[in-house]
Amino acid sequence: MSINPKLLKDLSERRKTAELAGGKDKLEKRKTKGQLSARERLKALFDHGEFQEFGQHAAHSCHRFGLKDKKLPGDGVVCGAGFVDGRPVAAFSQDFTVGGGALGRIHAKKICDLMDYAHDTGIPVVSVNDSGGARIQEGVDSLSGYGQVFYKNVFLSGVVPQVAIIAGPCAGGAAYSPALADFIIMTQKNANMFICGPGVIKAATGENASLEQFATASAHASVAGNIHIVADDDKHAIELASELLSFLPSNNISDPPHNLDANWEIPHDTRMNDVVPDTNKMPLDTHEVISYLVDEAHFFEIMGAFAPNIITGFARIGGLVVGIIGNNPKVKAGTLDIDSSDKGARFIRTCNIYNIPIVNLVDVPGFMPGLAQERGGIIRHGAKMLFAYASATVPKITLIMRKAYGGAYLAMCSADMGADVVYAWPTAEIAVMGAEGAVGVLFKKELAEAKDPAKRTAELVEEYHDEFASPYQAAANAMITDVIEPAETRSKIAQALRLTLSKRDTRPPKKHGNIPL
Repeated sequence: MSINPKLLKDLSERRKTAELAGGKDKLEKRKTKGQLSARERLKALFDHGEFQEFGQHAAHSCHRFGLKDKKLPGDGVVCGAGFVDGRPVAAFSQDFTVGGGALGRIHAKKICDLMDYAHDTGIPVVSVNDSGGARIQEGVDSLSGYGQVFYKNVFLSGVVPQVAIIAGPCAGGAAYSPALADFIIMTQKNANMFICGPGVIKAATGENASLEQFATASAHASVAGNIHIVADDDKHAIELASELLSFLPSNNISDPPHNLDANWEIPHDTRMNDVVPDTNKMPLDTHEVISYLVDEAHFFEIMGAFAPNIITGFARIGGLVVGIIGNNPKVKAGTLDIDSSDKGARFIRTCNIYNIPIVNLVDVPGFMPGLAQERGGIIRHGAKMLFAYASATVPKITLIMRKAYGGAYLAMCSADMGADVVYAWPTAEIAVMGAEGAVGVLFKKELAEAKDPAKRTAELVEEYHDEFASPYQAAANAMITDVIEPAETRSKIAQALRLTLSKRDTRPPKKHGNIPL
């Protein structure tokens, strides 16, 4: 006895139909635009191009408004699970060649079922978004489908990593599922994301706005701050997603993929001594500091184009995965403003969710002054940094490189805000404000009467620094752990990270704190 050949033939034909998706012509058209098909995107993500597909034979059941007897292979989305660099991952890829990748009831159910699978097995979810939006023909069922997907996004948030790729149109309600993910990668070409298109904006407000102004990867990365990473094309986006996952644990109760066998007894690096500029008038290059600090000088920056006065990203130090947050004095003098506070706070909380130690590189003169900042709510936004650091229970290592003034000193994770180890270079200045500003306030009358105001100012600045702002003064008051030579930085931080890996920090039972959003 053997299986009926007709059944095998039927299975083969159904699989071919799923592979062809919207048809050869549509697939070829995508290739001319440099786009991969939905299925090719998943094959590019998973090891050896192999994955267990979920719902290949699922199909819509709507027979109204032009969909009667119309074939929608897979209902416009390919779902599956496989391995990425040997670690299990779930992923779905919307298929624009099938009904424009529009979301309907079965389309949404496939995504939700896959997300439930990811939750139950504790594995990350990667989504490739390429959809015309809601399937109008299914009416309220499509809106219900979006609601179910959003609910699952939130249900999984803080449990397993969610990485969204925008590789085509992502309009209206479709934009909110990626927005609820931990990270968004968007391709430079062929992709756009918006709530209201140019036509709707024109009709509602009278404004003339092109997609290039608000819907492209460049606009979202540098102006709106909606996305985290810009990719050249589909292939590059998949590569970036894979690399990003290499820094993240599979779920919130797992450790990041540390390499505990790596050598963390690191010799001093005298190049770090040369990073410090000759005078305080010259900005320090924090990116250069990071390149000397991390393993193989490899730093995976997150949101590099948005609020560049603060730097965020992942790396390894002595084999351990870390999140790095550093002020960037080359942009806005490294001050904290509304956007950089939002960017920093979100990154801190992401690291805390996934048990990733945080390394803070401090050179901050304060919060950004100005009417626009005050009216824009800098108090509320700056408080997010304070809240994020104080509530984070992962190891926190802080290095004060130069300036650490006022409230911004606290907002960059001082010992009082929960840093486990605080190092300072001899060039560090820790004070309510800079020495020159403080002298101008405290000795205004004396300087006005001095025979040589410039000379007297210089003398007072030196005295103020030694008495109030010196790193040794801070060390004497147990505000920092140690003053170190810059050349020792990588060795000291690598050691501190190893020593704090066993950290346990419990908090009072509560649903969650009330972060000032």
